[in-house]
Amino acid sequence: MPLLLATFCSAYAAAPSDGTPKQVQIVKQDGAYQLLVNDAPYEVKGVGLGGNAQGSLSLLRAVGGNSIRTWSAHNADAVLHNAAANGVMVALGFDTDKELHGFDYNDESAVQAQFERLKQTVQKYKDHPNLLVWVVANEPNLLFNDDGSLKDVNPKVYQAIGKMIDYIHQEDPNHPVTYAFAGAPADHIKTAMQYTPNVDFISLQLYGDVANLPQIIEELNIDKPFMVTEYGAIGHWERPVTEWEREIEEPSGIKAETFSERLHLAFDDNPTGKVIGSFAFLWGQKQERTPTWYGMINADGKPNARVDELTRYWTGEYPSNRAPRAQEITLNDKLPHDNVYATPGQPLTVKVVVSDEDSLRYEWELLKEVAVRSEGGAFEKRPEAVPITVIKQQAGELSFSAPLQEGDYRIYSYSYDGKGKVGNANFPFYVKP
Repeated sequence: MPLLLATFCSAYAAAPSDGTPKQVQIVKQDGAYQLLVNDAPYEVKGVGLGGNAQGSLSLLRAVGGNSIRTWSAHNADAVLHNAAANGVMVALGFDTDKELHGFDYNDESAVQAQFERLKQTVQKYKDHPNLLVWVVANEPNLLFNDDGSLKDVNPKVYQAIGKMIDYIHQEDPNHPVTYAFAGAPADHIKTAMQYTPNVDFISLQLYGDVANLPQIIEELNIDKPFMVTEYGAIGHWERPVTEWEREIEEPSGIKAETFSERLHLAFDDNPTGKVIGSFAFLWGQKQERTPTWYGMINADGKPNARVDELTRYWTGEYPSNRAPRAQEITLNDKLPHDNVYATPGQPLTVKVVVSDEDSLRYEWELLKEVAVRSEGGAFEKRPEAVPITVIKQQAGELSFSAPLQEGDYRIYSYSYDGKGKVGNANFPFYVKP
């Protein structure tokens, strides 16, 4: 099967965008589901495409990837053009509105306007040769009670999605349709299936919990194929927080190690026979709690260690040059969970431990914490940068003066290997008079 897949991939990599759609099917053979593209088995080695990664699809192919996923069709012309140029298939998203962000599914005219917009999108892109599947909604089940627990959404959300799926099935027989759940809450999925039995496969978005994917699928006990349309670093909502409620991010080397562990636990050998693909989050950079939490590629275009782990998983080998792996960061010899407070202007020393075979160049950045925290992956403004008053600097170590203004801050370390890769680490602290 791997040889067949490799032959198939190289065949379509050189194919022009001639407007002839590929036939994508899901079949069940010997009790297991299989994705086929033009009758050939297709193993999705996918990533979610971030905002600054449009030009990095050649890198994705070089490390063994073959598919990308989007959350809307806003930039679909450029995405599909670049996908065709690089032999990459696209799970094309549609930005169905969420109750979480204030959309009212009792407003029939608004729901109909959204449906009309979907119809235009389907007609425009349904015959593109690099279209793999449709993802018509992202985390529509995400809604919170006052205590932070998940809340049931209006069933009309799923009714609207069911109508979208029916329309695509009618107009586009060549591409399966899905929508993606936040997590895998059994009650949400059970309710949703009552209104969307027509969905071709179930998509889950799991971070720390992706390690439990085989068990989750078994317990759901639904005879449909599954994809994981987001998995990656442990989510900010799953990590410890400081006393002032700021999430503690893993250094990039530790993040890569835990990412790799969950990757194997989730996908090795496909024990349920129901997993037909996955998309790692995020190929690119995204501000969400920090500028470095989720992106596998920093804002400056440099990949970090999680790209190396995907390379090894997809190809069987690490790249010849691996990214610096930040292992630990301390502030005045304390760890982030020690809840470091400083007084205004107090001398502080941050140290980072990074493993790498190359000589490293270190850069430092001091940011305030996020002022307005986003929900459900919505836009979040990058925190304000604060000038660093440097006292002394050497390899992997910086002494500086704490800011004079009271508040919560985060010091960032970037370790560059001079060969195009980077290691990341950061430390939250609070300045208190």
